[in-house]
Amino acid sequence: MVITFVVIAVFVCIAGLGGSVALLLRDKELASVEDRLTSLTSEGPPLNAEASRSFLSSFADRRSAIEEQLAKFIDLRTMLEQAGMSTHPDRIILLSISTGVVTGCLWLLMGMMPWFGIFIGLAFASLPICFVAFKRSRRLRKFGAQLPEALELISRALRAGHSLPAGFHLVGEHMNEPIGSEFGRCFDEQNLGIPLEEALEELTRRVPNVDLRFFATAVIIQRQTGGDLAEILDKISKLIRERFQIWGQIQALTGEGRLSGIVLLALPPALFLVMLRINYDYIMKLFEEPLGHKMVLFAIVMQLVGAYAIRKIVDIKV
Repeated sequence: MVITFVVIAVFVCIAGLGGSVALLLRDKELASVEDRLTSLTSEGPPLNAEASRSFLSSFADRRSAIEEQLAKFIDLRTMLEQAGMSTHPDRIILLSISTGVVTGCLWLLMGMMPWFGIFIGLAFASLPICFVAFKRSRRLRKFGAQLPEALELISRALRAGHSLPAGFHLVGEHMNEPIGSEFGRCFDEQNLGIPLEEALEELTRRVPNVDLRFFATAVIIQRQTGGDLAEILDKISKLIRERFQIWGQIQALTGEGRLSGIVLLALPPALFLVMLRINYDYIMKLFEEPLGHKMVLFAIVMQLVGAYAIRKIVDIKV
């Protein structure tokens, strides 16, 4: 009877995981939003600023109850937007829950340290969110690397007699993702009637980059007080390139520390697998004896503490 119940539970969990993955790959709501935006920008009279903001924010305000509770700890909707992923937050939450439940049940079926299945389930449940965080970090790094070239392009456009929004349009047309789409979206927003200052503020919210904040502040101040914006953009671009050069030197100097951290963190799991192959009964005492349970838990905690300490040592802000 117990075996039948476990089999049914595992089947339901796997089915839920498959369904969540299928939902993750479908996003009809985004397609409908894009169609409505296309129809608004191609036909009909232009919207005023208030109507444009209301239309653009109507979908952002739709939050599920689970997402609202999760937003107290992590803003998943903003993370997905910054990662350039069109998936709805509810689908990521569903995928996380399904993955955690499936892996936890599989660990319980193994019969070793049943209480440890909770930690295994939580660890695997965090993988989808960690993937979103990885995509977000990679996209923001790429945006920061493209920013100097984009500022130089806008500066050349200003010197050629184009307006600042036209410079944004050039960046959106001629530069790759992610900076092309972000500046293109900023250009489209101000075309819909939103003031350029508010469009720039929204851009800095979507892309939390310090250099982009400098650029937005410089543009807002220049529009209020006047000045040579092209020269300002050249100086900001030069400053960003010099900072990247210093960052590269720091990465080279801390390379030994980062490699040492990888080796030290990978050595205990690798040694565990080797000993599991050489002497299986000796290693299994860690999972069979109460003292072994405490030793495993202590080892995991110390691994996490060591990883955090090494990261703080080699992570030097520029």
